[in-house]
Amino acid sequence: MKKQDSFYFDNFAECTNYSLKAAMLLQEVMMNYNPAILESRMDEMHEIEHAADTKKHEMLAVLMRAFMTPIEREDILLLSSCLDEVTDKIEDVMIRLYCNSVTSIRPLAVDMANVVIDCCKELVSLLSEFRNFKKSKTIHSIIVRINTLEEDADRLFIRAMRELHAQCSDPVEIIKWREILIYLEKCTDAAEHVADVVERVIMTNT
Repeated sequence: MKKQDSFYFDNFAECTNYSLKAAMLLQEVMMNYNPAILESRMDEMHEIEHAADTKKHEMLAVLMRAFMTPIEREDILLLSSCLDEVTDKIEDVMIRLYCNSVTSIRPLAVDMANVVIDCCKELVSLLSEFRNFKKSKTIHSIIVRINTLEEDADRLFIRAMRELHAQCSDPVEIIKWREILIYLEKCTDAAEHVADVVERVIMTNT
């Protein structure tokens, strides 16, 4: 039973590593932006997203056969889905850069991507510690840090949107970047949602 319980917590932690890997790739692409190779970088991102999906499906396959689980089945399903959503949202940003034929990157967008990385690093810490949630003395502080980072991203989003509308006169460019900024903000929202679910699971299981 302990071995099977460990599988779920290991899987959660591995999924956060894929999110961090995706966030680091996005940051690298944005900081060294080259539209000519963006399609190949998208392929790299898709490989990460596919690997994360595989982990999610492994989790579901084990869950379907399980008689007992360390936390409620519904919570395992929800947390697995939320973790997958973080990586999906990061990939969505890359897709928007490509589909919108972006030629250069706005500095505040890079700042937002940096916050996404910080959120993913905290998720790695959170889900690594999650297996010890009944005794952990650090989980609460990690959740608070993720919430704070999401608020930082909100402030950057507002600044970036105001700057976009104040400095850019091309309506097509505004439409392109509004969408990209919205998806960057959704990345941190997705990370905060994971933290909220973990907090709820802890509250209902202790």
